[in-house]
Amino acid sequence: MTLLFEGPSIPARGTAANARTIGDMFRLRAARSAGAPAFFEKRSGVFTPITWSEAYRTSARVAKGLLAYCQPGDRVAICGPTQAPWATYDLGAQLATLVSFGIYPKQTVEQVRYLLENADTKVVIVDEDGEIETALAAAKDVPSVVAIVPWSDAAYTKFKDRDPRVKSPSVLAGEPLTDTEIEALASARKREELALLIYTSGTTGPPKGAMISHGNVLTLLEASETQQRLLQSDLSLNFLPMAHSAERILGFYGRVSAGVPGAYAESTATVLDDLKAVRPTVFGSVPRIFEKAHARIYSEIEKRPKALQRIFHWGVATGVERMRKQLAGERVPPMLDARFALADALFFKRIRDVFGGRIRMMVTGAAPTSMTILEFFWAAGLPIYEAYGMTEATVVTHLNRPGDVKLGTVGRLIAPMECKIAEDGEVLMRGPFVFQGYFKNPTATAEALEGGWLHSGDVGKVDADGYLRITDRKKHLIITAGGKNLAPANIEKAIKEEDAIISHVLAHGDKRNFVSAIVAPSPIETLEWGLPRGLCTKDVIDARQKELLANPTGRTKALADAMAPIVAHPEFKERIRAAVKRGNAKLAQVEQVRRFFLIDRDFSQEAGELTPTMKVRRKEVEKTYAGQLDRLYDDSTFGLDA
Repeated sequence: MTLLFEGPSIPARGTAANARTIGDMFRLRAARSAGAPAFFEKRSGVFTPITWSEAYRTSARVAKGLLAYCQPGDRVAICGPTQAPWATYDLGAQLATLVSFGIYPKQTVEQVRYLLENADTKVVIVDEDGEIETALAAAKDVPSVVAIVPWSDAAYTKFKDRDPRVKSPSVLAGEPLTDTEIEALASARKREELALLIYTSGTTGPPKGAMISHGNVLTLLEASETQQRLLQSDLSLNFLPMAHSAERILGFYGRVSAGVPGAYAESTATVLDDLKAVRPTVFGSVPRIFEKAHARIYSEIEKRPKALQRIFHWGVATGVERMRKQLAGERVPPMLDARFALADALFFKRIRDVFGGRIRMMVTGAAPTSMTILEFFWAAGLPIYEAYGMTEATVVTHLNRPGDVKLGTVGRLIAPMECKIAEDGEVLMRGPFVFQGYFKNPTATAEALEGGWLHSGDVGKVDADGYLRITDRKKHLIITAGGKNLAPANIEKAIKEEDAIISHVLAHGDKRNFVSAIVAPSPIETLEWGLPRGLCTKDVIDARQKELLANPTGRTKALADAMAPIVAHPEFKERIRAAVKRGNAKLAQVEQVRRFFLIDRDFSQEAGELTPTMKVRRKEVEKTYAGQLDRLYDDSTFGLDA
């Protein structure tokens, strides 16, 4: 099969160390790798390369256009899908030494207005008719906005009469800034000056704009390049939101510094097909993607004959046994290698082929990944390296890395950062990755940086070998009526990983005499459970699946209506009850969920229960279901006993 890209399997050489700004890092990369591919984008069904010199010239045009409306240091917002235009708009803003920030698609008018006002935004660059409608409504009473630029000429024609600030995309496609002008802009900036605003997901209130400097980004990339060990032959597939700090900084800017090309998935709905076409070597994603892939594999195995199921489980056990010995540095017995070779031929190679067949490194973070899923993918030859960090520490401070892995931890600290555990278990950090503070919010900044250390809000432990294990969020800890401190994440993970038909579990019990829970079913798995029982049709499943692939964070009324009669089925409830019981068996008695109730839909962003990055807004969920939670403790006829 023809490969999109083949390069030498030697270490990539970054440009971050020699750069003054993010834009300067890009300029140095374009000069060093001019004719090599920077991006691949799908045109007429074919992934087509864009060289570094082409990307640089396009971005220099954007920079020149933006400076007609902005002064260095002004804020520019970008909203649209993760595609090559997002990249060049952002790099153009950085060449112009502007401060760029991303807006997640599918936000409400109020949410977008808050961001535009808070950032004193000058220019909004936005794709898709629905997002332009939102941007126009949001910017209506925001006087700082002087230009709203659609990505396409068609959109400009459609919306140009709605607001005089709507500008043609041609304003960002004229003559480029010259190298002399770009170098002059970079030389006028200092590494410690503001480069990015990255808005937090807002699980406990309005999003806060984390101020990330050029130096934060450049120092992180310089340090992490020796840890991740990217190769000049690497190729990534990218689809995560560019508004998210991990994709933006570690993924995107990391590729720019290292000179590693990235292929942009046509859409979130086409990721599986694009994986097979692109055949990446590096793949970064959130744990949810790996959870879904694992669930889908096991769901398909459940449909096969019992004999084949037994062979599959034997193969997984063989792969896990071999993988554990390898990570422990132990000799793998020849007989175990032979058994693995058979399992690999029967199952694991097919699983690798789903991801393109060339993956050598998968990276994940943002939330814990269960040991079951980690060991499964490692056994299959798809190593997942967990990392840890936060936006306020420029994305990553700890990571597992090739040759230095301890599954179930988020790895070891990246020098020159410092880390310590406070008396109450909170993870504290100090060093050059730590952000400058929250934009226009000195109170929150002082709280986050109290005592000169960044307070992560996470509770964790560092083992004797220096590996960090995160147990929960500090503010999420449950203190029972009996005074026991419990980590809800442990409880939720123990139950959730027992059955793919569960999407979310929210453990509750603060100041209560036992732990209870809310269980939300997983949409597609629930619909598929209902199909053979006559509770759903294949057409409904196909329609809802198409809807979810197009908007993974969306939960429509049609989806909820399709799920409700299935969730109400007694056998479905018993399946959930059985999963809760199995999860409880892994927990200490005080942690076990004694009573729970099952809602008839998944948590949703539309209802304010999830952030754009699919994190649960715990307080909002507990507020929404306060009455039902009270009933679990007061009314024995309500809910289910575990």
